[in-house]
Amino acid sequence: MINPDLHKKPVALDRVAHRHLKIRRDQPTLQAAAGLNAFFVTAAEFSDACKEYPIFFLRAGSDKDGKPLCAPVTVFGLAKGENLFWRDGRWNARYVPALLRAYPFAMAATGDNQPYVMCFDESSPVFSTEQGEPLFNDQGEATPFLDELRQFAERVEVEVERTKVAGRKLMEMNILQDRRFDATLPDGTKLSVDGFMAVDEEKLKALSDEQVLELHRSGLLPLLHLHLVSMSNMGQLLQLRLQAQGNGAAAPAA
Repeated sequence: MINPDLHKKPVALDRVAHRHLKIRRDQPTLQAAAGLNAFFVTAAEFSDACKEYPIFFLRAGSDKDGKPLCAPVTVFGLAKGENLFWRDGRWNARYVPALLRAYPFAMAATGDNQPYVMCFDESSPVFSTEQGEPLFNDQGEATPFLDELRQFAERVEVEVERTKVAGRKLMEMNILQDRRFDATLPDGTKLSVDGFMAVDEEKLKALSDEQVLELHRSGLLPLLHLHLVSMSNMGQLLQLRLQAQGNGAAAPAA
């Protein structure tokens, strides 16, 4: 899955054209996410991600049949371009979303007989032809290091597709609502964060037994509970913002 906010110059990896390409593993790849305030997370990651980040949903257009889609995201900051987990040249959270861990690599759909092709972000400074871990051997074959990266990226892509199906189902059931987070900073400044969707708990309670059973059997019900638990992390984000500014505690308004 290519994210244009992260993969600035995605290029299909080719064993001929990129035979001498190397990656400097001593360089921090996650620096590319320093300006992201939210990022896609797969459904399989909710149990880990909910302990660190708020998980909300974004509208994600429509599928080929015109059905609305949504995508779950972990929230890193309270303003555009703000990532409160990237500090002092490192990621300050125990869990990092899988697509970020795969960076600067990703799988991209081709539309041809080969459903996906491995890509890399050519703009990333971690790549070199002189220094680092080689991606191909002298015969132009993938090194064990590259094979491991490809396998991880492929596993992530499988979970991406499963998450798209889950998002479609949530939109069909109409149990998400637009949500806004408000807080008052110590100096009296009002802070508002919107643009996200969250589960409408009243609509969730109003579902029929048949619908609840369907959510349970599909694996969506525990995901919704993890999402609701994760929302308490908005307070943590606010505290991280205040720490970065050297301010005291803030009073959440909603």
